[in-house]
Amino acid sequence: MTPSRRATQSHTGLTGTSQSHTGTTGASGSRSTGWYPDSVPQVHLVHHPFPPLYNEESELLILGSFPSVRSREQSFFYGHPQNRFWKVIAGIFHEDVPGGIDEKKALILDHHLALWDVIAECEIIGSSDASIRKAKPNDISSILKGAPIRKIIVNGKTAEKLYIKHIEPVTGMKATVLPSTSPANAAWNLDRLMETWGPEILAP
Repeated sequence: MTPSRRATQSHTGLTGTSQSHTGTTGASGSRSTGWYPDSVPQVHLVHHPFPPLYNEESELLILGSFPSVRSREQSFFYGHPQNRFWKVIAGIFHEDVPGGIDEKKALILDHHLALWDVIAECEIIGSSDASIRKAKPNDISSILKGAPIRKIIVNGKTAEKLYIKHIEPVTGMKATVLPSTSPANAAWNLDRLMETWGPEILAP
């Protein structure tokens, strides 16, 4: 297929702000029950802060669950340096691992891929998928209308569970689940990931 680097169509998201409850100091100097110690993880309501990546030649849509803290800071997909996603995709296509965001965009679009996440908004502690609550899904209809998507892949079990619950009933499209590229999935090394992801990405 002839590589292309076209402008992406996108939705914009707003970065969510968290709300916290602070206690008041009483006459005894003690805090009220509204106070949370710094050692207790805080739940934040977060909005997906960046748009999907695709163009009119994208054929395979890869969906994650929700961006990690590092991804949210960078406003781009798979920003954690230990996430194996970019190494897996580059290795499958025998390309150099991309460094900057522009290189990452080119790798995805040149190979007719698309990237997005299942969740548009949720309560989450840091980057923990296991902590996701009150999830609201992204609307992927514009991607399906704007690109000839023939296959959807979900990156990991959390993305699969959320996709089946929130998006599959709307689109009617089943997704192929592949092992997560997250560093939390330590049982799968890079070689195993590439052996599993490769055939699904390259399949006609």
